[in-house]
Amino acid sequence: MNWYEKLNQYFPVEEMKSKEHMELLLQEKGDIYHKSEGPHHVMMFAEFEDFLFIDYLFVSKSARGQGIGHQLLDNLKKKGKPIILEVEPVDEDEADTQKRQRFYKREGFENAESIGYRRKSLATNQINEMEILFWSPSNEPEESIFNKMKHTYENIHTYKDIELYGASYQDVEDVLVMKEPIEE
Repeated sequence: MNWYEKLNQYFPVEEMKSKEHMELLLQEKGDIYHKSEGPHHVMMFAEFEDFLFIDYLFVSKSARGQGIGHQLLDNLKKKGKPIILEVEPVDEDEADTQKRQRFYKREGFENAESIGYRRKSLATNQINEMEILFWSPSNEPEESIFNKMKHTYENIHTYKDIELYGASYQDVEDVLVMKEPIEE
């Protein structure tokens, strides 16, 4: 099974970028968009000057609990930059959502409680709500995480969306909101 098939089997359709989208990012934005792949993992991430964004992190079921996810995150943490990712809210009926959240909490990630993220999926036409988690070596304020997430949305998530999907994703202002006012 190739890297895209692994991701596509694990992540819900409303969260997946097309294979063409990810390949284009790797090709045309290869200076910032990267793939880490091994027999039991696939990680797609963007490294910007002042932060990292984990787009997808997959560890095969047979290898979970062996420290692969921990090692991948540790390697990113060594770069000394904030790390941001999106994760499904906990669904009591789906154990994977709970396990995922517990894993990131154990790894020191915090929930950006003041950031709202709701995006309409081009694949399903449904609103998909996600939580923003982050790890920071320097107590990064959530306002800064919000701005970094907006940068990610505009430069990674919506990259060539019309060309790739025949439609445009929503504007960043309609997707990401601060639930509390940003203090000047």
